[in-house]
Amino acid sequence: MTTDVRPSPRERLLEAAATLTYRDGVGIGVEALCKAAGVSKRSMYQLFESKDELLAASLERRTSVYVDALLPAADDGRSPRERILHVFERVEEQSGAPEFHGCPFLAAQIELKDRNHPASRVAHQVKERLTAFFRDEAAQGEAGDPALLARQLSLVFDGASARAGIGADTLRGLVAPTVTTLLDAAGVR
Repeated sequence: MTTDVRPSPRERLLEAAATLTYRDGVGIGVEALCKAAGVSKRSMYQLFESKDELLAASLERRTSVYVDALLPAADDGRSPRERILHVFERVEEQSGAPEFHGCPFLAAQIELKDRNHPASRVAHQVKERLTAFFRDEAAQGEAGDPALLARQLSLVFDGASARAGIGADTLRGLVAPTVTTLLDAAGVR
């Protein structure tokens, strides 16, 4: 006989925050978060000092899953060029899903506007990690200016993610040629 173990109130709040803020934005109210999690406001404030702390913890919790879904495995035998293109192939695949609303970390930063907000700081770290990945791969691929190329690739990533997230464009056949042009111009092998 198996017994289903219900997630803890903390886990339910983190999941509700991840789901609702991605779908509806960070302006979602505490009442809606608590209702979705099946947790009282009192319990929420016992577990988290504030909604801001809950949002930051929710983003932190989803960081590894998000990064693992985008980045190739370390030392997977592919060239730096192929590893960079892998990230954009993953975004193209993800953007085709009806529930895709763009990069959750970029969305949080844009909506919050306050760079010192706890959730904005978490989001900034994730975006910096992606840029660092691009920079490291560009350096290994012997790009002329790895730091510049990394910034350009981050710009393409964020722009593509945002445009697909709001339904303004589809990424298939658009992102890979754009990234290939940048990689060619930088001399990445």
